[in-house]
Amino acid sequence: MTRRVAVLLVAGFAFASPFSPHVEGQETIAIVGATVIDGNGDAPLADATVVIEGARIAAVGPRGSTAVPDGARIIDGAGKFLTPGFVDTNVHTSLYGAGFGKHRKENAVFYWERGAEIALEAAQMHLKHGVTHVRDSYGQLPQLIEVRDAIAEGREIGPRMQVAGNIVGWGGAFSVTFSLIADSDLSLWEEQFSDHLAQGAGEDLMDMYPEELRVAINDYLDKGVDFVKYGGSSHWSYPTMIGFSPEAQRVIVEETHKRGLAAETHATNPESLRLAVEAGIDLIQHPEVLAGRPYSEELLTQIRERGVICSMLVNTITGAAWEQHLEDVAAAEARLASEGKAAEWGRLRRPVEREKTSFELRRERNALGEGNAMRRQNAKSLIEAGCIVTLGTDNFPAADIQFLREPKPIWQEPGIGTLMAIEGLVELGMTPSEAIVAGTRNGAFAARALDDFGTIEAGKFADLVLLDANPLENIRNIRRQSMVMKEGKVIDVDALPTRPVMFVR
Repeated sequence: MTRRVAVLLVAGFAFASPFSPHVEGQETIAIVGATVIDGNGDAPLADATVVIEGARIAAVGPRGSTAVPDGARIIDGAGKFLTPGFVDTNVHTSLYGAGFGKHRKENAVFYWERGAEIALEAAQMHLKHGVTHVRDSYGQLPQLIEVRDAIAEGREIGPRMQVAGNIVGWGGAFSVTFSLIADSDLSLWEEQFSDHLAQGAGEDLMDMYPEELRVAINDYLDKGVDFVKYGGSSHWSYPTMIGFSPEAQRVIVEETHKRGLAAETHATNPESLRLAVEAGIDLIQHPEVLAGRPYSEELLTQIRERGVICSMLVNTITGAAWEQHLEDVAAAEARLASEGKAAEWGRLRRPVEREKTSFELRRERNALGEGNAMRRQNAKSLIEAGCIVTLGTDNFPAADIQFLREPKPIWQEPGIGTLMAIEGLVELGMTPSEAIVAGTRNGAFAARALDDFGTIEAGKFADLVLLDANPLENIRNIRRQSMVMKEGKVIDVDALPTRPVMFVR
């Protein structure tokens, strides 16, 4: 199977969708004259008409043969380009407190009682940039459900959301499994916050017999999650430990599938990932992270032939992030070369030659960015192997500026980071058309909702982005947005976020 066919050949695997949009009093709209890039990877349709009735697309075709209903509101698309709304399959809109500096904890404590506001704001920042559907794969489940439902019921503006809550088998933000923090080092608040994130699906599940685990997973599914993500390995890349036995992983996947939901994993070394694939997972989060190891042909073949979706963390290994990586590597090389010069001991000390410890060698490899370089190569390997690729940016709100000494990298900001990831797929070897498919149709496939969105076709939600320039000529033109529409409603992106907390309008 060629890479191009594998990227595009997903329509046969569509699932029935649970989404019921809020459509009260919506008008009929016709976008006339735009070039339609439908998300299927087909040739663009120039001078097209797209008719939207309520939340859904009623007709798509050439302007000359596609009737515009009487009384429809006309949007002039002449000279513009229409794509489906973008989909991000791995975001974090809520607070989770730990990792990458104390500012995360400070922010979580300060905003603890405003968790739903933070999640809504981050979700709206995605919509502001044309991301009309997100899958939140780790965060505060009660607050995420509150925001998800408020958007679905039309009480709030935002992208459609699917939420997973905890990463099953990990103990919450300040646990050993998530942050390498020992229990003895935790404050009472850190323990309470971690329990709130774990929602009863934490580290205890790794110690259960399979039949106990079956009950525990169903208890967690009853809380209202839209999919399950479990820790097939530890969070950190070193040391990378396997989280669940093969039988336990099968239990998690089986019980999730019985509910008609997707099961996915964070598994970041070769064996943990192989076990997860053989357990029947639907999706791998950041599959290019493989403990600094290259993919074997056998593992690539397993992923491709089983149709496992690869939700790539592209935005951190391409574009501005990769430029920063190269600068950091050059600085590290200069520093290590300087440190390696013979010291001027004079008559005070005799020089001693010794072998470097494994710890020193590992620190050097980390300083030289070898892990990032291998991630980039693995991402290219997955694309070239013909695996189904979509975007999973890990974008998160992080901390308010008052808690930061340095700004957060823009490539991990909600919304804009997703656009940068689509651009990054082209940098890794996709054509612009393939990258748009990955960021639209394949995202809907990952959401098990390809019947409802992801492409510009009659019957699907009118999730649309109108661009001022052709993204097939330059993929960066996906940033040049003149209109965002979600479920037939034109979004006032300048009014987002509606209630600013950490971001600005």
